[in-house]
Amino acid sequence: MAKRKTKFVCQDCGYESTKWMGKCPGCQNWNTLVEEIEAEPAGRKRGFVTGGKRTAKPEPITTIERTEEERISTHIKELNRVLGGGIVPGSLVLVGGDPGIGKSTLLLQLSATLSERKERVLYISGEESVKQTKLRADRLGIGNDQLFVLAETDVEHIEKVIEEMNPTLIIIDSIQTVYLEGVTSAPGSVSQVRECTSAFMRIAKTKGIAIFLVGHVTKQGSIAGPRILEHMVDCVLYFEGERHHTYRILRAVKNRFGSTNEIGIFEMKEAGLEEVLNPSEIFLEERSSGAAGSAVVASMEGTRTVLVEIQSLISPTSFGNPRRMATGIDHNRISLIMAVLEKRVGMMLQNHDAYVKVAGGVRLDEPSIDLAIAVSIASSFRDSPTAPADVIIGEVGLTGEVRRVTRIEQRVIEAAKLGFERVIIPEKSAGGWTPPEGIEVVGVTSVNEAIEVTLGGISSGSPTFEL
Repeated sequence: MAKRKTKFVCQDCGYESTKWMGKCPGCQNWNTLVEEIEAEPAGRKRGFVTGGKRTAKPEPITTIERTEEERISTHIKELNRVLGGGIVPGSLVLVGGDPGIGKSTLLLQLSATLSERKERVLYISGEESVKQTKLRADRLGIGNDQLFVLAETDVEHIEKVIEEMNPTLIIIDSIQTVYLEGVTSAPGSVSQVRECTSAFMRIAKTKGIAIFLVGHVTKQGSIAGPRILEHMVDCVLYFEGERHHTYRILRAVKNRFGSTNEIGIFEMKEAGLEEVLNPSEIFLEERSSGAAGSAVVASMEGTRTVLVEIQSLISPTSFGNPRRMATGIDHNRISLIMAVLEKRVGMMLQNHDAYVKVAGGVRLDEPSIDLAIAVSIASSFRDSPTAPADVIIGEVGLTGEVRRVTRIEQRVIEAAKLGFERVIIPEKSAGGWTPPEGIEVVGVTSVNEAIEVTLGGISSGSPTFEL
């Protein structure tokens, strides 16, 4: 009998080594290499997508007939938006998020909407028993004879059930709990996750069945398991949200059948997740009028315009090192914008702590929020409030200039719909289109000019504080 070979595999990034190391060379994390026995994965014996004999031949792309695949509507508008219009038959979708954020609740509600339209749905739980899933379904008011529940972790048995049922949609909750007999490592390991995902990908492509996989996340917020997992699937969705907020954001970071960076917004209630069709009203409903340090920005999330409030608090520090804290915005962006305000506007901020937050628990990454951050910091520094009816949009350069942003017309239209009266935008973006009635468009070329327009000018020295 041949000696069985072993290897050491990083459980975070999938790096393989013939010997154990304390620190993984791939992801630089400590104590992540685990010994596994090398074995021929069961998924490889079955072939790739064709599943049997390889009879496919290459053909010119010009001769391939194009067919439009009809999508399956989920009847959940926010989920349809993120998926690009609905579920594509034969697609493999990975859903990740923090524990307790609502992944299983969302997918159970998705199962209910499809089963109510006489679509056969198979919900496979590796973490709950059938009775536990039934309790959760009763709490959500879900009950239909086309929704089938199975508590199973053996992929080979799951395949047999799929062969017998031939469902329209399959949900695997979660991919870290299922296993293949031919792979010797434990469920949730890199090898098991990779091979089980490969098996489900083969089922999805050969039978035309849409499959949703739930993925656990690491402490850093990324999906646990090898990075190849996200490359194998067709769509990667992240379910985000703060524990102390009821709002949840479903974000697409990869989508082969639609736009990336689309978001869907839900509110967690007693009876499950409810859609938020107008998130701007939700994020602005508790805004205090006349408060210094507040500015409203129109941010683009995929194809949707979201108006959110950015709040800043600037206060003198008693220590040598001032604090820079941010919630919902990259910490480094705050430091960059404060450096521009110091150098180009003359605001002495090096002796002040800065706390910047996006209200409502949403996270913003696009460049158009720079100018609103700068104005909110200046407003708090001077203790002078901005006008409640102002919306501020623009990217800030290191020389203090305000640069143009994309889809400016769409942003202004959304601001007008919500009753705002004035919008401050880059001057380069102000021409070539007609703003809607009832809203004034002001073009600015620099941060200094934007602060003069919104706050009526600002002194170059520090304001008076009583320490």
